[in-house]
Amino acid sequence: MLLRNVIFFVIFQWWLAMDQDSHCTAERELLEAVSSITTFSTTSPSDEEQIQPKAEISCQVRKENPGKGDLQDSNASLSPNSLMTTKELQEYWRNEKRQCRQVKLLFEIPSTRIVEHHLSKYVMYKIIILQTGSFDSNKSVIERRYSDFEKLHRNLLEEFSEEMEDVTFPKKTLTGNFTEEIINERKLAFKDYLRLLYSMKYIRRSKKFIDFLTRPELQEAYGCLRGGQYTKALEILLEVIGLQERLTRGNPLSIVPTLCAIVVCHKDLENPASAFEYGEKALSCLHVHTSHRYYIPLLETMITLAYELGKDFLSFQEKLEEWKAKKDPIRVFTLKELAVREYVQ
Repeated sequence: MLLRNVIFFVIFQWWLAMDQDSHCTAERELLEAVSSITTFSTTSPSDEEQIQPKAEISCQVRKENPGKGDLQDSNASLSPNSLMTTKELQEYWRNEKRQCRQVKLLFEIPSTRIVEHHLSKYVMYKIIILQTGSFDSNKSVIERRYSDFEKLHRNLLEEFSEEMEDVTFPKKTLTGNFTEEIINERKLAFKDYLRLLYSMKYIRRSKKFIDFLTRPELQEAYGCLRGGQYTKALEILLEVIGLQERLTRGNPLSIVPTLCAIVVCHKDLENPASAFEYGEKALSCLHVHTSHRYYIPLLETMITLAYELGKDFLSFQEKLEEWKAKKDPIRVFTLKELAVREYVQ
């Protein structure tokens, strides 16, 4: 058992010493090392004495003089892993790397379609937004037309004139806008354009950039919600919330309305367990923002859901009473009333 822990420790220290570009190669080598654990564990004491110095040398090469605290932390975190299977160990390392890597977004525009109405004709660009830096396979798919990009560019120029100084935007042409050549050129240009905007911290965090990527879908979803089309509204909202979370890291309040709209849809579709789950997420974003307009309506909804599900509702009730004791009585909308007021033109 002692030898096995030593081997896992050596492998883990080796992995920590690798840079991100070497992780893919390292994983293959780690699998080979893990597969040899059984052989090591069945060797005689004399064999172990010969193997152990090599392991110590390897550890020193990969990470010189680790501190005592580091050794204790590593041993504490790795000791349960001595009984892991190869598959479980792989997943463990994936989780570790997921926490270390910075989350970034990539923009791809793989295809387009031409839309024709009675008095207009335009090209819709399909934008796929992928997350890198983790093993998350989720992706978001939206469509935007040239005029949407053009409006975004104008809005950003108003607020970020210096940052946008060297950002080029594909110009309109008098003819040939629907030729394959022009469309392909714009696909590449818009891909580079989004990539460049996202690379600038203040722009990617700006409301105008986030609205460009999410607002049309949210407007459609809230329109469906107001019309009682809860299934369709929920489908759109669940697509949008993942992208919102990626775009607004560090600003949890910005996703509260969407989370609460999801709660409303699930509740009206008689899915109380799912409504409660998303309600808890919304409350976690509001735990230090009790003056937020969604806080009290959400608490009231959570009390109803908890009672229906047989869960503890007293904690929510206590928070509600605590808030009422501190605030003057005011007119408070229900959660559904708040939701239907969002994105009203």
